[in-house]
Amino acid sequence: MSKSDSRNSIRNWCLLIVLTAVVTGVLYAMHLPAVFLLGPMVSGLLLASRGMKFSLPSPLVAFCQGIIGVMIAGGMPLTVFAEIAKDGFLFIGLVLSVVALSFGFGWLLAKYQVLPGTTAIWGSSPGAASAMVLMAEAAGADFRLVAFMQYLRMLMVAATASLIARFVLGQTGQLPVPEPWFPPVDPLNLVLTLAIAACGPVFSRLFKRPSINMLAPIVIGIACHAAGLVTITLPHWLLASAYLLFGWNVGFRFTREIVTHALRALPVLFLSILSLIVLCGLLAVAVSHFGHMDLLTAYLATSPGGADSVAIIAASTPVDKPFVLAMQMTRFISVLFLGPVLSRYFAARFDRRLNL
Repeated sequence: MSKSDSRNSIRNWCLLIVLTAVVTGVLYAMHLPAVFLLGPMVSGLLLASRGMKFSLPSPLVAFCQGIIGVMIAGGMPLTVFAEIAKDGFLFIGLVLSVVALSFGFGWLLAKYQVLPGTTAIWGSSPGAASAMVLMAEAAGADFRLVAFMQYLRMLMVAATASLIARFVLGQTGQLPVPEPWFPPVDPLNLVLTLAIAACGPVFSRLFKRPSINMLAPIVIGIACHAAGLVTITLPHWLLASAYLLFGWNVGFRFTREIVTHALRALPVLFLSILSLIVLCGLLAVAVSHFGHMDLLTAYLATSPGGADSVAIIAASTPVDKPFVLAMQMTRFISVLFLGPVLSRYFAARFDRRLNL
């Protein structure tokens, strides 16, 4: 790297840090949940879309996903599995409903040729964004638009869920008590928690599956916590740091090339994602009414995609966190297995129709 490039890189990072502090501070003053995710995400998007180059080491990003996975594991008591078994039809029905709505929108966008080829089908999967982008590229779809669809949906879902959480809490006055930044911690449990989080990147590298970054720490964390081997210990400063880096990483995906390429389709993509969010919101109203739970819990449970982002928001709001996390993880795991199969199936059918 030349001295000029090095100076530009330092300048860009300084600008990113300052902008992140300002945006996060404004969101914090508005009492929005998950500001340490949304602030960095918006700041990274604004600068990366203007052509500024940023990148984080892949192992560091994977470790942050592992931290979020451990956080999810710590918020899921064993009683949640009994709840899943008791309400199995509810969980299956909600997961299939969100998947059907997502792929239904993708099929309509492809059928009416709003997006080229099978791009809309690959981009409509409600989760597993990295895997969908890689498979779309291998299948010959426009992976740049697929990436834009996936990460735009993640951003919109996170922002909408945070705003709705703030609105509902503002109406009820149930704002959560701020957590202390540096609480006393047990050093051994903290080290063991970090070791569990690090299992994600290790297994992901071994099995070449990016989704394992978060999935492995969830499974290992639940098992170790249930066996009494470790008490999940995640002080606020550690979680906020993981949220910061994770938010930046999502924002960095919106490069100038991707945004420029997707600009013509942006209004349609925005409306389709917004429509999906609204329909999932209506689904949440039905779940809240018939399932006898508060509306915010139902909404976060049915949010389409971004399980890690929704988990962060759920952790900072007074909702039925085990239910939300269990529903999101059930959908996340289902999409990991169903997403590629359904995407290939619909893409193959669509290709056959075009060739007739």
